Amino acid sequence: VIYTEPEVADVGKTEEQLKDAGVDYKKAVFPFMANSRARANETASGMVKILTDAKTDRVLGMHIIGKNAGELIHEGCLAMEYGASAEDLARTCHAHPTLSEALREAAMAASFGKPIHF
Repeated sequence: VIYTEPEVADVGKTEEQLKDAGVDYKKAVFPFMANSRARANETASGMVKILTDAKTDRVLGMHIIGKNAGELIHEGCLAMEYGASAEDLARTCHAHPTLSEALREAAMAASFGKPIHF
């Protein structure tokens, strides 16, 4: 976690690392501008990016730029520790309206091809 404004947090692999390793992956990005809580709080700059294995949907990396990124990244840490898929994250209930919904939306985009709100 980098405690700047906005915060930057990541876990796992980057796109460059996956490309260098020859891993077939999918990328999904969800902007905070499409998250109702971020817009209401006037903190809508930034995004959540999820990198998943193209065949298994397993989360390989998560990168967040935005308000409270350091607190939101823990869901990605848990997903990677326990071998969760993007579908696992997408099917997990996230309270509304919260910033964490942006993680769910990114997971939906990774697993199902598109988020609900973007």
